[in-house]
Amino acid sequence: MPSQNRRSFSQQIVRVWQEQVHAKFPLLLTTIPITGLIVAILSVWGFLELADEVLEKQTKAIDTNILLAIKPMHTPLLDYVMHGFSFVGGTVVVTLVCLGLGVTFWRRRRKAEFKALAIAAIGAVSLNLLIKFMFNRDRPELWELVEGKTHTSSFPSGHAMMSLVIYGLVGYLLAVRFPLWQWWIAIGTILLVSIIGFSRLYLGIHWPTDVVAGYAAGLIWLATAILYLEVHKGHQAARQRLRKSS
Repeated sequence: MPSQNRRSFSQQIVRVWQEQVHAKFPLLLTTIPITGLIVAILSVWGFLELADEVLEKQTKAIDTNILLAIKPMHTPLLDYVMHGFSFVGGTVVVTLVCLGLGVTFWRRRRKAEFKALAIAAIGAVSLNLLIKFMFNRDRPELWELVEGKTHTSSFPSGHAMMSLVIYGLVGYLLAVRFPLWQWWIAIGTILLVSIIGFSRLYLGIHWPTDVVAGYAAGLIWLATAILYLEVHKGHQAARQRLRKSS
């Protein structure tokens, strides 16, 4: 698909979502938990607004200024640290985490967690590839890259999206399992995902709006997976009450 046609198609997708999605909100509000729905809705809205700005190239100046402000922070030690966090959020590590969790859930017959992981991982990967294909945004070339040149599309950041989805889901499951530690787990998860996103800016591989868009798109699938688990938990509780009352 030629670049101009792809950009036109992307603009049509954004426009259709902006015009149609709001009409369905009242129906959705009656069918799934309100908190998760609000997160998902805000994530969709935020991503679409940002995507529209990127398509119109209205973010180029602020993206460039932010990256140039980060560049003086470079040191050999910090290069090494940021490279490490980038690796933790990369395809190899995230895939191994997914496979490890999937096998564990399957062997322990935790079908709900297995399905939630599948929803989050497959949904996020599919959405990331689709958006990258549609937008085909060039990566920054403001300085020599520490990791070397990357040839895939820049928008959105796959590291930001996948780390938020997978590590966010892991954090949620740990918080449910260890409620006394839930705030520490939440803080640790947020810090890990945030540093992974920042590492992509530090290394000069992504524009800031790529990372923000990755988080917004990732929140959609993370909220979907958590909603699935919460609904499943509610159904189980209802069944137990019925059994006790019968």
